[in-house]
Amino acid sequence: MGQVVEMREALRQAMDEEMERDPSVFILGEEVGEYNGAYKVTKGMLDKWGPNRVIDTPISELGFGGLAIGAAMCGLRPVVEYMSFNFSFVGADQIISNAMKMYYMSGNRFPVPIVFRGPNGSAAQVSSQHSHCVESIYGNLPGIIIVSPSNSYDAKGLLKSSIRNNNPVLFLENELLYGDKMEIPTEEYLVPIGKAKILREGKDITLVSYSRTIHFCRKAVEECTKKGIDVELIDLCTVKPLDIATIATSLRKTHFCVLVEEGHLFGGVCAEVGFQLMDHCFDFLDAPIARVCQRETPMPYSKILERETLPTPERIINAILKTLE
Repeated sequence: MGQVVEMREALRQAMDEEMERDPSVFILGEEVGEYNGAYKVTKGMLDKWGPNRVIDTPISELGFGGLAIGAAMCGLRPVVEYMSFNFSFVGADQIISNAMKMYYMSGNRFPVPIVFRGPNGSAAQVSSQHSHCVESIYGNLPGIIIVSPSNSYDAKGLLKSSIRNNNPVLFLENELLYGDKMEIPTEEYLVPIGKAKILREGKDITLVSYSRTIHFCRKAVEECTKKGIDVELIDLCTVKPLDIATIATSLRKTHFCVLVEEGHLFGGVCAEVGFQLMDHCFDFLDAPIARVCQRETPMPYSKILERETLPTPERIINAILKTLE
């Protein structure tokens, strides 16, 4: 049995079920309660669980981030919502200096089971200060898990797994995916952290991405199929820890690879994946690995320039064709 739900509803179900299962789980963040969430992910949660477990905070990411980390150190399991992960930058000291490092610095005495979740990357014309992809920034530092689902099924299963995990987790969503619908099971399920998924098997080239750019890749795969190119498409699901084994197995079969992310080229997720692939599979490569990333500019407000800045199906197709030349 299944139900068709939007991603926002899948995320809400995950939090609701985990709050039912474990009384130590609670939600806090900007507008999560009275306003039902900036993107309505927490709709109805305040009415059901009350103000002790669904807590509206001031616009003070440094303050409520520190509060949540302290709560996690004392045995609770906070789920912190950022209205945008761009706003996490003003609270980054708590994430980097405390959440990531406390278990190590305390000699394993203080685990920090906390989830920081919210929209990451660009939306529709929200310009430079609301469009940054944060995964490569935070991913550079040890002590954090980074999850970035592309659909409702994975969003629910991965969020439940993240809440149960004893490590700090950045759970990166995308505003433009909240309304995407998909059938998911009515019974409980979990999706494992750190495992990529092969969305489509193919023999000619390996295409790897995650989050919203997976949908651009699907369109590119459709067009490539018409051209007789058999593409294997992989969704990372989890950025860190990286499931390099699944990607490497695919590359050893296809011998060609294109990597796609919404983040920037320099020092990005694709750069790390590409280097690891060359480290593990250099002798299997029949051409250099190609990357399709956001262009090296802050996000423009103009809709036309925004499209030129981001990865597109056309850019992905061109990268595939060039790699296979």
